[in-house]
Amino acid sequence: MESTRQSKIARLIQKELSEIFLVQAKSMNGVLVSVTAARVSPDLSIARVNISVFPSERGDEIVRNLNNNVRSIRYELGNRLRHQLRIIPELKFFIDDSLDYLERIDELLK
Repeated sequence: MESTRQSKIARLIQKELSEIFLVQAKSMNGVLVSVTAARVSPDLSIARVNISVFPSERGDEIVRNLNNNVRSIRYELGNRLRHQLRIIPELKFFIDDSLDYLERIDELLK
């Protein structure tokens, strides 16, 4: 069960990461990246971030690129959250394919 502190920090990380990706997405033509969820470990040291990418064909490439550049993203997040958090959690990005799953179910039902 997630504590109140964990959920507050997760929402804060989700909000700030979405703003960071909004600025960076302007350089990637035709790609929309959104942060769908963030989960923080009980000791607040690791944050698992789910990313939704449109078009979904480029999802693996974008997540691989984010995981390779996690140090610069964490640094930018640290600059934004330095007054709210003492330690910025390690970031791990994962693809959120729930929209593809829903689309496939709708397709099968038709």
